[in-house]
Amino acid sequence: MPHTQSLDPQNQFHAAVVIPTILRPQLRRAVESVFLQSLRGRIHLLIGIDKAMGNRDLIPQLIAAAPAHVHITVIDPGYSTSARHGGIYSNHFGGGLKTILSYLANSRFVAYLDDDNWYAPDHLAALLAAIDGHDWAYSLRWYAHPRGDLGLCEDKWESVGPERGYYARTFGGFVDTSSIMLDKAACHMLFPIWSMALSKKGDGEDRMVFKALRENRRPGGATGKPTSYYTLDPNDSMHARREKWIRDAGIGVPSPWPRPTDRLAGR
Repeated sequence: MPHTQSLDPQNQFHAAVVIPTILRPQLRRAVESVFLQSLRGRIHLLIGIDKAMGNRDLIPQLIAAAPAHVHITVIDPGYSTSARHGGIYSNHFGGGLKTILSYLANSRFVAYLDDDNWYAPDHLAALLAAIDGHDWAYSLRWYAHPRGDLGLCEDKWESVGPERGYYARTFGGFVDTSSIMLDKAACHMLFPIWSMALSKKGDGEDRMVFKALRENRRPGGATGKPTSYYTLDPNDSMHARREKWIRDAGIGVPSPWPRPTDRLAGR
């Protein structure tokens, strides 16, 4: 895609961020959170368009708004690699894009961000500090309401790291996609897992990646800080459980939750 960016992308970046998208309006918030990172270094932001269910005009707007230290690479093949839309790969939420973009990232250190989530300003800096001496690193996260830009509460139940939380027995713990950073030199053989689904619903690739990290790599570095924001989805099978956790913690949940028609289909 033509652009007017001034950075030479051949020079390796300090960190990369991979965002698969269906061009939901929330993509702007996700990308702007990358622009606002406090990291003192160059960032390679890779955006892959799975299926354009939103307005493609958003992409040139984001490229034009990018700060000098952020270079944006856009992959828009014009078709979806996801089986949900007629492609080959079983992951319904981006197909092979996370795998492809991971390999394309011109940085040793790759973080991930779903297009309806976002980062706190110190997210990448904290992950880069935590990954030193490790093959991968992770932050904690906030639960966020779909209609807000603030966290409801810290997630103390799901994305809490190895051997902890709700998934401790089934997957040895869990770290959400938008909270993880991988060292490409150590983890490049894991990238194909992003394209695969664990369930018939076409999701669960994040759990398989985490399981592979836990079983085949050294322990990950932990920032110990909640610096990613995870947007709750009332249509998710875990939503009722998450809402109960939040209420049991004494935190009020804004209502009403958005109806399914309020958001573009897909994660």
